[in-house]
Parts: sequence; structure tokens; C-alpha cells
Amino acid sequence: MSSDVPGFELPLRLLLAFRVLIDELHAELARQGHAELRPMHGFVMQAIGPRGTTAVELGRVLGVSKQAAGKTVDTLERLGYVERSTDPADTRRKIVRLTAYGMDALERSARVFDALRARWAEELGEDRLRALESDLRRMTPANPWRLDIPGWFGTL
Repeated sequence: MSSDVPGFELPLRLLLAFRVLIDELHAELARQGHAELRPMHGFVMQAIGPRGTTAVELGRVLGVSKQAAGKTVDTLERLGYVERSTDPADTRRKIVRLTAYGMDALERSARVFDALRARWAEELGEDRLRALESDLRRMTPANPWRLDIPGWFGTL
């Protein structure tokens, strides 16, 4: 079966859709008081999660070195999104946890993503958007939480 659309356009359009959504998310987060957040910070904060983690585990989940993860944690700590504390179970380990400010950013992100999805549904039609989402679920792994994107891109 032949197509007049070159095969390379599909991944580029998917990446552009991702970029449009992320850029709009960050523009809105900036308006809501989180101007210093960068797209990579969202991956890091999701990987830290509500219970916290260590720099070693964070690096593993993100697919980057402990040092690269630590550098980003330093930035997020300086900005007030995370804090380090001693692990009560092992005083040699440091646990990275989200602060209230960090949790606020994640909660706002979830609401902004819902609003962006609603806008796409209005523009494309709810049925077409649901079909697109269904098709993407069919063509991708079941678990959408691949937080190793930073390491896969070779950045962070």
C-alpha cells in the first residue's frame, strides 16, 4: 500500500504534537507562578513522586547517571520544588522529596493538561480525539509512564 505522505512525517508530527502541548502547558504554568519550570523538570518531578526517592534510583528511572540526576535535583532544590532529607531507615542515604511548591506545580500541570485536552476535543471533536487516543494506545506500550525519555534523548 502506497502513501503520498513520507514515513518520516509520522514521528515528526507526533513529536510536534507533544511539543505544542508541552509548550502550552509551560506557558500556562508560567502565568500561574511556575515560570522557572522546564519540560525536563516534569519528568524528574514525576519520577520523584509523592513518596520521594534517592538520586541513584532517580537516575535509574530517568535513564541517566546519578550525577546528572543530582545536578537537576540541585536546580529543583534551588528553585524550591524539592528538598533533600536524611533517610530515617539509613542515615547515609539522602531522600529527595517534592515540596508543597513542587506538588502545586504537578497538580496545576494535571489541570492544565485536562484543559488542553478539552480544547483539542473542541477543535477536533470528542469522537475524533477519542479515536486518536485509542489508536495511539493500540500502537504503543500499555504503560505510558516512560520517564526514561531524558536518558533516551541523551540529555539532562
